[in-house]
Amino acid sequence: MKKFLTLLMLTIMLLGLAGCGGNTESKAEQRDAYPADGKITVLIPKAQGGGTDTSARDMLYFMKKELQGSKFVPVNRPEGNGITAMAELAKSKPDGHTLGMVTVELAMIPHQGKASVSHKDFVSICATTVAPAALIVSGEFPVWSLDEFVRYAKANPGKIRVGNSGTGSIWHLAALNFEKEFGVIFKHVPYPKGVADIAVAMEGKHIDAALADPAAFRSRLNSGAVKMLAVTTNVRLQAYPKIPTFRELGHPMTIRAWAVLAAPKDTPKERVEILRKAAAKICGSKEYKELLRKQGDVPVSIIGDDCDRMMAEDTAFYGKLLTNNQKRDRSSNTK
Repeated sequence: MKKFLTLLMLTIMLLGLAGCGGNTESKAEQRDAYPADGKITVLIPKAQGGGTDTSARDMLYFMKKELQGSKFVPVNRPEGNGITAMAELAKSKPDGHTLGMVTVELAMIPHQGKASVSHKDFVSICATTVAPAALIVSGEFPVWSLDEFVRYAKANPGKIRVGNSGTGSIWHLAALNFEKEFGVIFKHVPYPKGVADIAVAMEGKHIDAALADPAAFRSRLNSGAVKMLAVTTNVRLQAYPKIPTFRELGHPMTIRAWAVLAAPKDTPKERVEILRKAAAKICGSKEYKELLRKQGDVPVSIIGDDCDRMMAEDTAFYGKLLTNNQKRDRSSNTK
């Protein structure tokens, strides 16, 4: 009987230890589950301080809070107007540990022959920003409206220095469209690292104007260092209700830039879905929306497949736009 009781006690102890071991293993598995199973590098194809960089870092800040144990590490790679970073992201191991921002320039690259990368090389998580082009001028530039700016440009052909984020970039195309729409000629000055450098250059009086994301100019707009004359949206921006749209002034120009957090194609669906669900919750949160509004940005909630569709639509749109510009340039050269 004594031996039986001893064996019974040993059996109970062993079962208890086995149970404890199983719980420990379960907790370890939970602790090491994606995305808490290692560093996640996030490539940002623009310099620090610009709209893409700021929107990316905002999203990653909230991602860290939403996905406990995750470690997102942003890395700025503005070389080649961001093409270098996007091409690197496309070729990265599709395991969820390398993500990146892809920008509207991705919709132009296939039509410019600059690289073979396109929106088809990625799977979207969410859009962190969708921004209009705003006509912004130096605070000392002697105009206070779109009409005055156009009159000045016509009276001074080729003299207004307009900053852009690199030849063939979104803000360069916005300026080219402006020239076409109003029959004016600018002196184009590229700042390939992004809109943050454009803002610094304007404040330093190295350029006179730009058609770019107003979010990057917010502090300078508030201080009066620069002025915003009009925006390329269908309705006025909530952050700047006194600024008219090009459309209401009789010029239906609607140019949008976007930045999308994405992963290389073939990244496991279950990992992409974890990130998408977190992004959807973040984009719908009051705290996140309020932060964007304070920064002068427009809160958006474009998740996953909707981002993929947006990128495909703009790839087609900018294809037509670039083709028309090329035809116009050839026509001008033959005259």
